[in-house]
Amino acid sequence: MSNKLISKAAKLDFSKLPGMTPVAAASALSTDSPASAVLPVPKTAPGALMAFANDARSSLLKENESLRAELAQWEGVKPTRWLDPTLIARSRYANRHELNFSGEAYAQLKDEIRHAGGNVQPIKVRPLPGATDTDSPRYEVVFGHRRLQACRELGLPVLAVVDALDDQALFVEMDRENRSRKDLSAWEQGRMYQRALDDGLFPSNRKLAEAVGVDVGNLGKALMLARLPQEVVEAFASPLDLQFRWAKALNDAAGADTPGLVARARELASRKGQLPAKAVFEQLVQPPAPTGGLYRTTPPVAPVSIQRQGRPVAQVRMSEQGAVSVAFEPGALSVEQLSALARHIEAFWSAGSAL
Repeated sequence: MSNKLISKAAKLDFSKLPGMTPVAAASALSTDSPASAVLPVPKTAPGALMAFANDARSSLLKENESLRAELAQWEGVKPTRWLDPTLIARSRYANRHELNFSGEAYAQLKDEIRHAGGNVQPIKVRPLPGATDTDSPRYEVVFGHRRLQACRELGLPVLAVVDALDDQALFVEMDRENRSRKDLSAWEQGRMYQRALDDGLFPSNRKLAEAVGVDVGNLGKALMLARLPQEVVEAFASPLDLQFRWAKALNDAAGADTPGLVARARELASRKGQLPAKAVFEQLVQPPAPTGGLYRTTPPVAPVSIQRQGRPVAQVRMSEQGAVSVAFEPGALSVEQLSALARHIEAFWSAGSAL
């Protein structure tokens, strides 16, 4: 029986096993081969298969280590994807005034996106809680409102990073990204901080300042601007004109005489765009003069012209101290008319028509 088994084993061809060389195959039949003195070789077919499996496992381990090293450099990186802008909603903490979506700067941004075929710098969004594939919108902007609006107007998909953030993390990232661009106004920042405090995202001004990494004093000034009466904000050509350094003076004016401040603001709003922002600020905060109830003021952008039959005959000017002067063109007024003008001015004041 043993001779028959030896005879059958001698007929086995190990060279056809995966990974076996002729030398190794010969070694499987004879332990007297010189190769066996160098490398241990399997003596049976199962042993050869086991050796092949070990070699394959070693190769897989090496490949796995290589992949791990390659993936390590991408740790923490989040992929971007192209999204339909109609699926993305503005955040309730959005701090961009509508004027940011018009004007030369926005037109340049829109033109850049048009020529690039999309936004090169991705925006960031988060999935809307509870939204499904059938809902529209399904995402909320973390930052990148202007890029989103430009893509929406151009009919282009928007490149976005999708990240699951809670409200507080969304707020912090939105604020830091916008402040890093240095084009967010003091009033816009104040409105955003006020909304976060109203929603209870942070328990105090100091905690909010610590979270977003700003000076608590500047945060307080931004909040002062955001809390001004709406009439005061509307006195300026744009709320974006409001500046940090004006916050305390405007806040003090509101605390001292809110009705008076609002009255001055309404009068200035009727001339919106005619005065520079600094002049509007000065007229809002300057206290009443000691007599007559007049307010100090700055001169208008242009003097008021008086015309007769389509031709200018005089100009009315106001000095920084509030003094009003009327300058007539040479020959426009005779001596008799001058006396009559004086009587008319007297009658004007006597009738109580003055301010």
